[in-house]
Amino acid sequence: MEPLAGIIVLDFSQFLAGPSAALRLADLGARVIKVERPGTGDSSRKLALNNLTVDGDSVLFHTINRNKESFAADLKNPADLAQVRALIRQADVMIENFRPGVMTKIGLDYAGAQSLNPRLVYATVTGYGNEGPWSKKPGQDLLVQALSGLTWLNGNGDQPPTPFALSVADSMAGVHLAQGIMACLIRRAKSGAGGLVEVSLLESLLSMQFEVLTTWLNDGRQTPRRSRINNAHAYLSAPYGIYGTADGHIALAMGSVTGLGQILDCPALARYADPAQWFSRRDEIKDLLAAHLASQTTAYWLTRLERHGYWCADVYNWQRLSESPGFQALKMVQHIQRPGSQAIRTLRCPIRFNRRVLSPEKWAPGLGEDNHKIIDDFHLGDAI
Repeated sequence: MEPLAGIIVLDFSQFLAGPSAALRLADLGARVIKVERPGTGDSSRKLALNNLTVDGDSVLFHTINRNKESFAADLKNPADLAQVRALIRQADVMIENFRPGVMTKIGLDYAGAQSLNPRLVYATVTGYGNEGPWSKKPGQDLLVQALSGLTWLNGNGDQPPTPFALSVADSMAGVHLAQGIMACLIRRAKSGAGGLVEVSLLESLLSMQFEVLTTWLNDGRQTPRRSRINNAHAYLSAPYGIYGTADGHIALAMGSVTGLGQILDCPALARYADPAQWFSRRDEIKDLLAAHLASQTTAYWLTRLERHGYWCADVYNWQRLSESPGFQALKMVQHIQRPGSQAIRTLRCPIRFNRRVLSPEKWAPGLGEDNHKIIDDFHLGDAI
């Protein structure tokens, strides 16, 4: 039995952060019910990456809403709202990411929900928190990255601020939200009382930068210095980075520059005997390495480096990764399929429980697909 079996989660959230937290709870055994607007539902149903849709919904929606149920309800309709309130009375967790003030207007903010169910764990995601001058700014991933300082860590030193090409703020906030919810559930098991869990995209992205922000706060607040070439970490010395080879690329982690020169038969690196130079003269060292590594194939260099235990790796694209024995051993890809629709390949939950892979095959629901079942299971007809 999964660890969250028997836990009822109401997911009022949209897009990525809240739904990804709810997805993780579902993977761990919770029954997750998406409460969606009739007609349109979660806005990510139409947010297609690379124009990929299946059965009328984006593949993105299918990915982060698998293993859930859908309950379509108009929160402005008194009958629907009565049913939702009845659901809240029976739920363990409620997740929402509406703009500040929206849930208060309909009486489903934390205070209102807690009055219905004192044991409820109420979880909310905002862009920038509920206080301060940014509280009403759009909580969109790229905008949060731009404000967080993260973009000044990426790219080479002569490039403009460069964002991650992923929804990293949403993803981190989803992880933190799931952590907070599970901690609050543990506390409830001891005290009997629910609680409020709050995360914001900005705080999550700031927390993700803890190692570099802590450095900046304690080194006189010096501006991060990105490498001019092969930047991989603004605060780490050479050789840290990815380098071109005769037929591909190779990644080099931290290590002795002079030792690396001996392994690679690159005598020019011997003059950097002082480890302090590995940062202060980082670009010079990387220039030498880039020219030297381009002379042989990736396999040639990997053989030499691995023989001496130097931390290194090939640089795969997704095709090579998917064909590799290491990836295949993980069994990360799973198939989900709505009845009567085509199958979708996606990634399973990364958590193993008691050495068992968690990969439930329940599909992402169609809008309102589970209304009748939910009404029956929770006796919502009595609420009207």
